[in-house]
Amino acid sequence: MAVDDLKLAVEKIKFEALFEYASLGILVVNQRGEIILANSFLLSQFGYSNSSEVIGKTMEILIPKRFHATHVHDRNEYIAQPERRPMGIGMDLFAARKDGSEFPVEVSLNNYEAAGESFVIAFISDITKRKEIENATIHQKEQLALINKKIEEFNNDLEQQVVLRTSQLQETLNELEVSKEELMKSLSKEKELGDLKSRFVSMASHEFRTPLSTILSSASLVSKYVKEDEQDKRDKHINRIKSAVSNLTDILNDFLSIGKIEDGKLAAHYSQFNIKDLIGSICSEMRGIVKTGQQIIYQHQGNETLVLDPSLLRNVLINLLSNAIKFTPEKGLIRVNSELTEKQLLLEVTDSGIGISQEDKIHLFERFFRGTNATNIQGTGLGLHIVEKYVELMNGNIECKSELEKGTSFCISFDVNAANLT
Repeated sequence: MAVDDLKLAVEKIKFEALFEYASLGILVVNQRGEIILANSFLLSQFGYSNSSEVIGKTMEILIPKRFHATHVHDRNEYIAQPERRPMGIGMDLFAARKDGSEFPVEVSLNNYEAAGESFVIAFISDITKRKEIENATIHQKEQLALINKKIEEFNNDLEQQVVLRTSQLQETLNELEVSKEELMKSLSKEKELGDLKSRFVSMASHEFRTPLSTILSSASLVSKYVKEDEQDKRDKHINRIKSAVSNLTDILNDFLSIGKIEDGKLAAHYSQFNIKDLIGSICSEMRGIVKTGQQIIYQHQGNETLVLDPSLLRNVLINLLSNAIKFTPEKGLIRVNSELTEKQLLLEVTDSGIGISQEDKIHLFERFFRGTNATNIQGTGLGLHIVEKYVELMNGNIECKSELEKGTSFCISFDVNAANLT
């Protein structure tokens, strides 16, 4: 008997240790719903300092008051027909601390009998952290869904614009005298427009989605840095937002320029200006966006005053310099040369970048064309097309000289006499 008593005492110690030092709340209630046991972890969870504060009281003391009436009914039903079951999965359960504050929980129930009486044991887990993570995830999904919806709406608008342009083109073609040669040309043009539509929608979807996602994510992160010593982190995301907005502005400006050119609403406006001062000013501006170690070197020869469209010429040079900076590696050299004679203005922008293959040079000035080695570099494929159109408006000519990995040079020439006579 002494050995049996010793074994019983050892088992009792094990049970008490397991009960008292478990890392979740454990509660035992009798058939009347009265608390008869509560471990230290549960008391800490609910803000009680001593078990005497809960022992002998009904378990509704641990439940928000607004649920008391329904819980008493549910508790009596369970005690009448007890079964092992988890609670809280698929539903929101809340517990109430001593101070009345509430927190989300999961509860697992079991029952046992002793001395002819039934008891219910409950295992209670505080899931506040998990709920916070779930809510944050749901919020993020909602934000992403909102972005996708906006992008889809934007794509739908683009589709409608392309459909409208296609309809207008078809009406114009129907008014023309139909001949075999003209019919073949119109079919070819319609196919080209269809391809252009697909490329435009694909490009616009990609180029707008990236900066929009950047803006949303950075705006969300900025709101999290509220401390004074986190200003550098706020500045980082604010600069990312500014860069993304600037990128969107550039894309929209390209679209507007293409629309004006195709609608015939753009014309050259000639005036007299100093070519050396204009190009020098542009080079100074562009030095503010160069990569680390890049240099822009400008040299001019000959006269300095001529008559041309300074606004169009400025856009041409900014576009060519932007490309040179984009495709030239860090510490690379970019040269700009200008020469003004009595008959011609010669301009040359040369970079030390990745170059252009002979196959790609054939399509270089086409709308939306991107070189095969430039697919991972941001761009719309509209810049050089716009440059060519601007040069044509000023009765100029543009040529490209390039080899892969040996840099690229764009050479532009204008007949000064033609410009002066216009």
